[in-house]
Parts: sequence; structure tokens; C-alpha cells
Amino acid sequence: MVAYIEWLMTRDRKSTALKSLQGKIWEEGYQSGKLLAPVFDDVPGALRRWREQKRSIAIFSSGSVLAQRLLFAHTSYGYLTPYISEYFDATIGAKTDAGSYQKIALTLERLPHEIVFISDATAELDAAKTTAFQVLLSEPIGNHPQPPNPHPRIRGFENVSP
Repeated sequence: MVAYIEWLMTRDRKSTALKSLQGKIWEEGYQSGKLLAPVFDDVPGALRRWREQKRSIAIFSSGSVLAQRLLFAHTSYGYLTPYISEYFDATIGAKTDAGSYQKIALTLERLPHEIVFISDATAELDAAKTTAFQVLLSEPIGNHPQPPNPHPRIRGFENVSP
């Protein structure tokens, strides 16, 4: 089993079972205080600003909802959970499947064009754009550059005003 798990991780597979297992491992690390989730420096301020603007903030990650909740509860900037309204993971569908974004819009009770989706993966942005989401390609300094694509690019969240 360990060899199969390592095989999945080496290939960065978005297996729901793997993400669930990772979430449980991280839970132990966070609760013991051995783990802190790093977030970019501009994230706490952006979350605070968007919440003050009465924006709903949702996360769609290939990591499990448990892993997302743990991450935002144990960041290098402290407890950021109060800023997040909703979490979505692979149980709603693949991040590259337009149907996943339709389900998210329904869950959030928003029209797709009212939602801004930010990602560092062009395939995810393509799927969200197909559903009429507004999209932004996040390319923070230090991340791997994306291939040419039509999506608006941002380096950080300072000037993002959904």
C-alpha cells in the first residue's frame, strides 16, 4: 500500500482517497503543532479586505475539505478560517471539469458570472471560464510560469477586487 501511495504522490495524482489520507496525516501534524501551513504574505490582508467588502470567499482545492480546513486554521499568519465561507474538493468534481463549476455556482447560490475564480492552473481556468466564471491566473513570484493563455494574470492579491 505504501508503494502505491508513493506512486500517486510522485505523479501528483488528485486521488480523492489519497487527499483524504493526506488530510488525516496533516490533521495530526497540525494538532501536535509540528505543522504550520505557509501562505503568501498578501493572503491574510486580501481575505480581510474581501470579507470587509461583504464578499463570500470559497476555496476549491484538490485537497480534501478536511485538509483545507486544517490549513486555514493553522497558517503561518494564524487562524484564517473565519474568512472562508465554503470549501469544495474533488467530491464535487474535477477542477478541470466545467460541471464542477456549475455545481459550485449552484451551491453558492450565485450566477456563474458573479464568481471570480483565481487559480495557478490554466486548465482549471479554462473549465471555470466555460461556465462563465470570471477568471484570474495567479502567478506569484516564485511559482512556475504558465504557458501562453488568454487569462488575465495577477502576481498577488493586493489589487484584486472581486
